Amino acid sequence: MEPLIDLQRKLLPDLLDVMQNRYRILQNVRYMQPIGRRSLAANLQQTERVLRAEVEFLNKQGLLKISTSGMTLTDEGNHILLELETIMKQVSGLHVLEGQLREKLKLAEVIIVPGDSDRESWVKKEMGKAAIKRLLPLLKNQKTIAVTGGTTLAAVADMMTPLTKKRQPLIVPARGGLGEQVENQANTICATMAKKANGEYRLLHVPDQLSNESYQSLIGEPGVKDVLEEIRSAEIVIHGIGEAKTMAERRNSSSEVYQQIEEHQAVAEAFGYYFDKDGNIVHKVKTVGLQLDDLTNDKTIFAVAGGSSKASAIAAYMKRGPNQILITDEGAAKQLIGFN
Repeated sequence: MEPLIDLQRKLLPDLLDVMQNRYRILQNVRYMQPIGRRSLAANLQQTERVLRAEVEFLNKQGLLKISTSGMTLTDEGNHILLELETIMKQVSGLHVLEGQLREKLKLAEVIIVPGDSDRESWVKKEMGKAAIKRLLPLLKNQKTIAVTGGTTLAAVADMMTPLTKKRQPLIVPARGGLGEQVENQANTICATMAKKANGEYRLLHVPDQLSNESYQSLIGEPGVKDVLEEIRSAEIVIHGIGEAKTMAERRNSSSEVYQQIEEHQAVAEAFGYYFDKDGNIVHKVKTVGLQLDDLTNDKTIFAVAGGSSKASAIAAYMKRGPNQILITDEGAAKQLIGFN
């Protein structure tokens, strides 16, 4: 397949460009259907005139259905998208980029999806789908999965599929997080993911930030203690990586925390830890849940984060985090490769 793609790239470069564009159109429609042409054009950053011709072609091919409510994919369109996934990675060179990033960040595995989630909302869903696709082979028997919060992890939960009884996991929140918006809390994501998998879940009803006195009191509570034991014994951890300032704002952090982040030039956050560009911990939020020391080598750890704006955060965390699986997007990957 690769020699053929190389030949096409030299002899018919326009053909590959058209193929990639039509693939992106189908991807956008899949995640946003039903969608009107104007909204689709804005999302793809194309003019309606250019898009009209492509949409008409895809409709004639039986891949798109056009109605008054908007465009939707046909069964054939969904099938074509699945068939094209591997081919499009080769066409776009993402498989090469995966190898380069794996070597640069010294990771066990890197999976890159097309697009940039900073610009195209559906890309987060593609990362979620890639995470679930990689996760499913690990669930040959019942496992405990710990998940963190955030919009990217919400996309992972949405992509979960039903599992047979012997494979149904126990899903737990990796940390407390009542300071987040409800839909982005680890508890919500945990429950959504478990219900879609037909599995079980446990909830951790504690605030995201605690005083030392409150922390010591809470971890001694029987209900909290039992859930914490299950969280720490999780065989699989799926987490996001945040930008330091963004996460501090979402937590309504104090002026002292902001000052500390500014002074030490923190760029990344994960598990309540803030990191500078060299991966040094510059601040730690007192949270109930997984700590960095809990991320031992016997666990399978997924980091799911994308968007070109998150490249510096991903790079910083990976200097500190364990050897793991990174699922990211093309926008972040290209920025990361460009870093010294």
